[in-house]
Amino acid sequence: MRQRWGGCFSGGDVRVGGRPLEEPEPEVFSFAEPLPAWPPGGGFARGRMCIGGGELELAAATSFQKICTLSSTWRGGSSSTTFYRPVGVPEGFCLLGHYCQPNCRPLHGHLLVARAGARPPGAPAQPPPLCAPRDYSLVWEFRAGGVGSGTRGDAGSCYGLCDAYFWVPVPPEGYRALGCLVTTEPQKPPLDEVACVRADLTDECEPHGSLLHLQLARRRPPSSSESCAPAFAVRGVRPVHRGMWGKGVGAGTFCCAADGTAPREQGMACLSNVELDLSAMPTLEQAHAVIRHYGPTLFFHPKEVYLPSSVSWFFKNGAALYKRGGDGAGEEVDGEGSNLPGGGCNDGEYWIDVPGGERGRAVCRGNIDSAELYAHVKPAMGGACTDVAMWVFCPFNGPARLKLGPISLPLGKTGRHVGDWEHFTLRVSNLTGELMGLYYSQHSGGHWVDASALEYTDGNRPVVYSSRNGHASYAYPGVYLQGSAALGIGIRNDAARSRLFVDSSAKYRIVAAEHLGEGAVAEPQWLQFMREWGPTVVYKSRKRMEWMIGRLPLRIRGRAENMLNKMPNELSREEGPTGPKEKNNWEGDERW
Repeated sequence: MRQRWGGCFSGGDVRVGGRPLEEPEPEVFSFAEPLPAWPPGGGFARGRMCIGGGELELAAATSFQKICTLSSTWRGGSSSTTFYRPVGVPEGFCLLGHYCQPNCRPLHGHLLVARAGARPPGAPAQPPPLCAPRDYSLVWEFRAGGVGSGTRGDAGSCYGLCDAYFWVPVPPEGYRALGCLVTTEPQKPPLDEVACVRADLTDECEPHGSLLHLQLARRRPPSSSESCAPAFAVRGVRPVHRGMWGKGVGAGTFCCAADGTAPREQGMACLSNVELDLSAMPTLEQAHAVIRHYGPTLFFHPKEVYLPSSVSWFFKNGAALYKRGGDGAGEEVDGEGSNLPGGGCNDGEYWIDVPGGERGRAVCRGNIDSAELYAHVKPAMGGACTDVAMWVFCPFNGPARLKLGPISLPLGKTGRHVGDWEHFTLRVSNLTGELMGLYYSQHSGGHWVDASALEYTDGNRPVVYSSRNGHASYAYPGVYLQGSAALGIGIRNDAARSRLFVDSSAKYRIVAAEHLGEGAVAEPQWLQFMREWGPTVVYKSRKRMEWMIGRLPLRIRGRAENMLNKMPNELSREEGPTGPKEKNNWEGDERW
């Protein structure tokens, strides 16, 4: 088993003071096993893809040369981020920007480069798709030894191993820049160092994440108009228009600003797959090969009582369909759900429930031997990537537990409901066939973990930990809180390895792949059921928590009350869960 790199720098306000400890340069990430020879056909994993009707050809740069490292101290610890330029770029391709990542994980970059392709036949004459910038604008500079200055005259202290100058390309009229550059000399980069892209081949972008955030020390008292010290932030860039049918393509570059300026205000953008050409997407056979190669192992907690099952097992063992205004008797459902009402919306007319008594309790405990993952294969990042959302079904969601510092208390029936759909998502590059990251869904949110920071089991298959009772997905074992980690107060999510697991590389079923066209994948009828997979449940746990918090010491009671106000509404009432197609990430992007 291979472990992740721990303690990854996640940003935040960092006051730079004192010379930080030097961190070793990260090793270059490599998968435990070589990638397989993918089944032939189509444009998947061929190293190239075209957008704009072939006007722009894209490739992926995955080898890098270090430019410089910036280090900072924060709350007694130290972190560092390294900036890179790609090397080994295919002949004729242009850089769109530089790459950076925190040093807490192995080097694993995926930066798009571009070259002009063939103009579509019959297309009107247009300016070239790529053009050199007309100038560069200095965003911020750091000087080794402790001096950092911004273009507006703010000053502070920062330590790096060498000088660093951050530039944003100034595009010609009708073009957009896609990324920033870093140099170790004050001279502007050569104009042919990077290319700008014609505006009609771009899409709007937005910053996300935090790659480096430095709250710089002042050398003078702030004026009345300056409420805080100047900051310099480096962030990732992603398309605004994402999801299954989104045309935005992220290039893997970064943006930076000293005053919170948005990248689009600096003339930056992302690429756009204008005609949404999905020829680089995998064929059905290739999608199966991707899942067999990268399919994660899903571990359940050793004390888990409410295990997964297949949907077929759930129906065959007593789950029934109920109708509002009916006689109270449920209608039996066959293994494929062929008699479930399909389409429409969640109008409250129908829901699914389990039988009462011991038979119902047996259904709620699930059947892990029958469990399988239900895979939705879909385009991501404008067809430059493939997302494989893998859905797991548990017949029952168990009760929640509250953590109050060192004490854990059961919350009675809170959290208990019939039917629980959870998922995690693989993201694979359509250019290289490499796994780029894994999304872990957690209740109403979640986060991506880069492939270099994942824990793996056999070969190139990552690990997913399912939390006890609630079945949220986590990358590593531990106790996670919905609430305040600082106070140690919140709903517990315990994740640990056990002998209870499902290997999704072997036990899966592709239930949807819309990009392949109608009929390519036979979608089961239960997938079209848009109503609730369990009845609505009303709880009294919020009043109980208010009672408990009212008896806490005064010094933490106020903060605990604020934390309670931020807790999910499910503490009072929970609607029956809907199926995968009713989730906004079925067609939309993951919440990150």
